[in-house]
Amino acid sequence: MTPARVRTEAEIDAAVARLAAAPGGGLIAPPDAYTMVVRDLIVKSTAQYRIPAIYSYRQVIKEGGLISYGPETADIFRRSASYVDRILKGANPGELPAQAPAKFELIINLKTANALRLEIPPKLLALADEVIE
Repeated sequence: MTPARVRTEAEIDAAVARLAAAPGGGLIAPPDAYTMVVRDLIVKSTAQYRIPAIYSYRQVIKEGGLISYGPETADIFRRSASYVDRILKGANPGELPAQAPAKFELIINLKTANALRLEIPPKLLALADEVIE
C-alpha cells in the first residue's frame, strides 16, 4: 500500500493516474473531511481510469462509487441525540464516555462494478447491506 497525500484536484487526478499505471491496484479513500468534499472528483477520476475504490460512507456509493464499508451514519446521529439530551439536562460533556460506532454497513454499486468490468462475487453480494443496481 502506498499512501498518496493529496491537497489539490490536480494531485488527486495524478495519484489516480499513477494507480492506473500499476496493474491490479485499487484505491482506499480515507474517511476524512477532505475526501468527502472532493468525493465527486475522486469518483469521476477512478471511473475514468477504471480503478476500483472503497469508501467509508454510503453517500459516495449512491453518487457512483463502487463499494463502501463503514459506520452507519444514521445510527451515529440517533445515538448522538441521547448525548445532546444529557448535556441539555446539565451533564458535563467532558464526563460522558466516548462512544465508537456500533453498526457498520457494506454497500455495493453494481452499475459501477459493471462499468469497471468487475464481477462482484455472489458471496460478497449476499453479505451486503444494500446493493445498488
